[in-house]
Formats: sequence, C-alpha cells, structure tokens
Amino acid sequence: MAETLDLVIITGMSGAGKTVAIQSFEDMGYFCIDNMPPNLIPKFWELIKETGKVTKIALGVDLRSRSFFEEIQNMLAEIKNTGFIDTRVLFLDASDNELVSRYKETRRTHPLAMEGLITEGIRKERAILEDLKARASLVINTTSLTPRQLRERINEEFRSSGDTGFRIEMVSFGFKYGLPIDADIVMDVRFLPNPHYIKELRPLTGLNTEVSHYVMSFDETEQFYQNFLHLLQDIMPGYIKEGKSSLTIAIGCTGGQHRSVALAQRIGDELAKDYKVNITHRDKDKRKETVNRS
Repeated sequence: MAETLDLVIITGMSGAGKTVAIQSFEDMGYFCIDNMPPNLIPKFWELIKETGKVTKIALGVDLRSRSFFEEIQNMLAEIKNTGFIDTRVLFLDASDNELVSRYKETRRTHPLAMEGLITEGIRKERAILEDLKARASLVINTTSLTPRQLRERINEEFRSSGDTGFRIEMVSFGFKYGLPIDADIVMDVRFLPNPHYIKELRPLTGLNTEVSHYVMSFDETEQFYQNFLHLLQDIMPGYIKEGKSSLTIAIGCTGGQHRSVALAQRIGDELAKDYKVNITHRDKDKRKETVNRS
C-alpha cells in the first residue's frame, strides 16, 4: 500500500483532557477508538491495511487499559518498523492540584485510587506513565487550558495544512413540513415570486434549469442572494475561530420544492469554493410523493 497511514495514540494522566482530545481528532476526520487494548492494535492495523479505506486513526489509551501499558512499548517499536504507518504519541498532562480539582468537580474516582486518596492515585499513575511520556511525540500540559484552547492547540499540531476541518450543511426545506431541528441559521424566502403558480413549472423543482432561471430572474432575488452570501462569507471565519466544526444553514419556502431549492443550491455551490459543503434538499419531492399516494 503506497499511502501512509496516520496513527495518533492519545494518552496521559487521567483527567488531563483525553475526551476533549478525541473529540478534536474526530472533528479533523480521524477514525477514533477509545481504550482498545494495545496488544490488539497491530492486528487492527493489519485490517486497516487490507481495506485501505481509512488513512487517519486516533487511539485513546488510559489506565483502564493499565495492564497493557508494558506492551505499548513493544507495540510502538513494532509499528515504527512498519513502513506504511506514521505513528505519533500525544501525551496530556496537568498539575497534581489541577487534576485533584477536576476529580473533585466531577466526583469521579481515580482509576488507581478506588479505595484511597486521589493524590495517591495520581502519584502511582505518574510513575507508570513516566517512560511513555518521555517517548511521546508531543506533551501538552492542560493545567491552564480551557477545552476550547486545548482543541485549538491540537488543531495547530495535527491538522493538515490548509484544512480547517469546518464543514457547512446547506438544507432547503418547506415550512409546511416543519423547521429542520438542527439548523443553526434559518432564512425564509417565501417573500420571493413563487414558481408554483406557473403551470409548466409547478411539477418541477429548483434543480431544474427552468425553475432556477425563473427564481433568479427577479431583482429582489439577486439582491437577497448577494446580501445573504456576503453575510455568510463574513461570519464563517468567526464560527471557525470559535471552534465550531460544522454549521447548518436552512433556507425555506412554502413547500420546499422551488425557491428554497434553487437558492440553497446556488449559495451552497458558491460557498463550496472555500469550504466543505454538503447540500440536502429535504422536501423537494414531498409534493410528488403526496400526489402518488393519493
């Protein structure tokens, strides 16, 4: 297999932010697995090699797998000798005081202090992880980092050049069928001229050239399109800066067949020049389905 596979092992002190880290890697398109026993990792990688469908994987390993920590050293050595795998170890750390504070706040029990003090569990854990930390590709101390700041640091270190990981879900819909419950931004275009009242356009959708040209032929449509597109282009960097991984933009008309479809498609195509965009026309065939059932 010519393509190199990217393996990131996420480990470190319990309570130092592994859950946030795994979520960050998921947002970057990594296939993430939490707490796979290390002795199964080489076999897992052989399966990945055979399928060739996954190229980026992040594995979370903590002291729930503590009986396997000695095997990690041998496993890493074996993987480094495998030409098609690029392996990095991310180690998350924090001060003892901060870890104690986090455990107190969440009321969790430290995995090495089931019947003792949290501080004693932390001390034992540091001793177990000392060698692994020394061999880590990157150590991030999260003592003074917020979850957002940790995400930003991981993005800086591991995201591919030019890839923000941000995607846009563009959805057209009909108000008569209800609002999309997952929409972040909703725009109502029922104020525009409706092709439904043009007999030859009524059975078509906004994806048909005749309908699209009709909807876009009006000055108010073009003005709306330009203003709304510029607004979206202006605010996208802010969403990315805030760490949002996706944004759902919903454009609705009465039935979700003509106006909303044409505009969602045009806006989505334009935004796709700069972002990853997925366009869904939720209700464009609802009227046809209703007619067929009747």
